Amino acid sequence: MNILGLSAYYHDSAACLLRDGKIVAAAQEERFSRIKHDADFPHHAIDYCLSQGQITANELDHVAFYDKPFLKFERILETYLAYAPRGIASFLKSMPLWLKKKLWLRDLIAESLGYAGPISFPEHHESHAASAFFASPFAEAAFLTIDGVGEWTTTSFGVGKGNRLQIWADIAFPHSIGLLYSAFTYYLGFRVNSGEYKVMGLAPYGEPRYRQKILDHLIDLKEDGSFQLDMDYFNYAAGLTMTSAKFHRLFGGEPRRPESELEQRHMDIACSIQAVTEEVMLRLGRTVKKETGQQNLCLAGGVALNCVANGRLLRSGLYQDIWVQPAAGDAGGALGAALLVWHHSLNQPRTIDGKDRMQASLLGPEFSDAAIEAALQAHQLRFQRLPFDRLVAQTVEALAKDRVIGWFQGRMEFGPRALGARSILGNPRSPDMQRRINLKIKFRESFRPFAPAVLRECVGDYFQLDRPSPYMLLVAEIDERQKKRVPEDGQQLRGLEKLHRVRSTIPAVTHVDNSARIQTVDAEENPLFYRLLKAFAEKTRCPVLINTSFNVRGEPIVCSPDDAVRCFLRTDMDGLAIGSFWVDKQEQSAKAIPRATKPVTLD
Repeated sequence: MNILGLSAYYHDSAACLLRDGKIVAAAQEERFSRIKHDADFPHHAIDYCLSQGQITANELDHVAFYDKPFLKFERILETYLAYAPRGIASFLKSMPLWLKKKLWLRDLIAESLGYAGPISFPEHHESHAASAFFASPFAEAAFLTIDGVGEWTTTSFGVGKGNRLQIWADIAFPHSIGLLYSAFTYYLGFRVNSGEYKVMGLAPYGEPRYRQKILDHLIDLKEDGSFQLDMDYFNYAAGLTMTSAKFHRLFGGEPRRPESELEQRHMDIACSIQAVTEEVMLRLGRTVKKETGQQNLCLAGGVALNCVANGRLLRSGLYQDIWVQPAAGDAGGALGAALLVWHHSLNQPRTIDGKDRMQASLLGPEFSDAAIEAALQAHQLRFQRLPFDRLVAQTVEALAKDRVIGWFQGRMEFGPRALGARSILGNPRSPDMQRRINLKIKFRESFRPFAPAVLRECVGDYFQLDRPSPYMLLVAEIDERQKKRVPEDGQQLRGLEKLHRVRSTIPAVTHVDNSARIQTVDAEENPLFYRLLKAFAEKTRCPVLINTSFNVRGEPIVCSPDDAVRCFLRTDMDGLAIGSFWVDKQEQSAKAIPRATKPVTLD
């Protein structure tokens, strides 16, 4: 039974192939088109999934799209009518795509695939809930989905048991925590649906001075976590921007120009909206626990990528365990839609064995050594072909010498995080490594933190975390009891001054609030990356590496060998471990290496 799940036309379009309930393949369209957050119909991702499954579209039994286009169109029309004539510019901009494509999705899918079988359209938040619960390791659990907006719903919760889930309650547009956070993303000069994680990373540099102002003016937050926004402060319901003039007056000025200097005020605003978001999630978490009585919680929707809030919810002790869908945003909706067909429409049971169904989220394409060698030769590179153990040893030797290495192995990750298949790696013990990778390799803001990848069995030796975090979706503090923190010198620092203080024995992955966004690496689930980490630990007595995505700012994570080689050559990466091949930057001719340049497209 082959089921194709699809998401498209908002952001992060994706495709997923499910065979007899098992994920065969899943990938975002952006990885193939090289357009970050590509929202177009996922032609390339579909081709990959069918190829990986060794089938044609004629062999599909069912196709599922992750939301209901007509219900979403109803919301858009009703919103424009409610705000008329103010929203005329936005209305005229959005209607052509709806009238040409979005309203005819059933026909578009059938024609694009050459497919004549059944097509399902579950609701958006139902797809999020399915991606979280059905892919989780739990036999039963509560779920909480939070994002910008689906059709009408922006937040929902309910319960999943066995092969069934049911949404119990929801909050409707325009009242949305996702859109509230995106409004502040816009105001702080970052790109909406792309820069929210920058706001999260910037927050620890500030103080929550505006927290009460947000609660007094922007959001009426109830004790049970339900809320309403005062729409006089926002423009997203009818306009082409996120915030209104009233919002700007409240926070002391116009939105920050992208790429302009960050002031302390901006950091304080980021800290404040992060604090409010965490409070909303905590109150919702309490209510969901009280209403459902469940011991475990599953999270999905774009707001579930806020790993700081996830960590705080875990530390609250409300639940025995929390599981977050690694592709929590709209890409994961393609998976959820397919799972709904398998479990709800076809009434197929779930297999519960203590593991999640995501296969370490390594669900994308992999490439043969022949394809990799062809890419290296096409770029006229000098390289060595090595057995894997020697390749690992070479990589470890370079990392121990503070060299920065591109690591391209096995199947590409599904979701926004690099998890050791398409990664840039560095030595976490180096105080200068964060600045170097940010500015010389990633071409991005200096304040951005890096995540540690750590051997699963060693996570408690460094971090205040007592469980796996395989998808980099939980934040925890560096553990003081294990003497991994460096005592502070008593000097009071503000803003970006905090960036240069050494806080731990792994300073390159320790954020300014002594926290880290942790990825635990398991020998069974992620064997190639585990072997590298294990070898690094044996050489250095440090079972931790910097792990950041293999890309530069403004571009998606690399997918193919050619993507990886081009990214390697245009940055200051020192080495590349790609398949069975080792490439040393110092051994390349000047002709092969273009001068590293800042990308034109910024996010």
